[in-house]
Formats: sequence, structure tokens, C-alpha cells
Amino acid sequence: MSMKIQPIIPQGKYLSAIRHRDLVYTSGMTPRESGKLVYSGKIKANDSLHLHKEAIQLATSNALSAAQSCLHEGERLSTILQLNVFLNAEKEFLAHAKLADYASEFLIKYLGVNCIGSRVAIGVESLPYNAPVEISITATVV
Repeated sequence: MSMKIQPIIPQGKYLSAIRHRDLVYTSGMTPRESGKLVYSGKIKANDSLHLHKEAIQLATSNALSAAQSCLHEGERLSTILQLNVFLNAEKEFLAHAKLADYASEFLIKYLGVNCIGSRVAIGVESLPYNAPVEISITATVV
């Protein structure tokens, strides 16, 4: 399944993605559209997980678009070697892996069932501009 590549607007002095040989590394991506943060706030321990699905999928879509912007004609991303999911969560929140599954599911939809290598899901005290999630990926190109 192909995905329309959206231009990613960096929020600082960095590139949204960079390529070295057959590897693409993305910067951390938050749930933004056209540079504007769409979702914000801390993930609470008693929140329904589904409340954060769209934010996680948007941040993941941004990471995937950033990575795809490094491709040349005829190339595609193959494997996500590392998926990093940072969650702006209360310290009592315990379902990090379940929320990270939304990011994995999104990538699988576009890259295939065996596309995810390693993954981390980390709860943090805060994220830029109070974003609920930040996603970065390292991917191989074929």
C-alpha cells in the first residue's frame, strides 16, 4: 500500500530525516499537520488507550513520510530496524507497549507484516510543546 508523502516541517535546526547509504534515520516526529501540533497533553493512567490512537498514528505517519522523503525513484523502505515511541505519560501509566502497538500497526499497514525489527516504548516526563507522543524510526532502503 502506498502512502502520500507529506512535507515535514522541522521545529528546530535539524533535518526531518537523513540517509546514509541504505539506512534512513528520522528525527523525532510529533502529531503535527503542516507544522501545527494537532494533539497535546499528558497521557493519563486512567485514559482509554483508544483516545491516543490517532495522535500516535499521525506521529508515525510523519516519521514514515520523513523517511520516504529520502528515497530515490524505484526505491522503497524495507525494514524498520528501530522504532522509538516516546510517550508523555503520567508516572502511573503502565500500558506503554499497548500504545506503541498503534505505531507498529500503522507501519505494518504500509510496509508489511514483518517490517518491524526492534522497538522501544518509553514514558517520559515531557515532550516538546506538550505533545503526547514522539516517534522516530531507523529504516533500511531497497
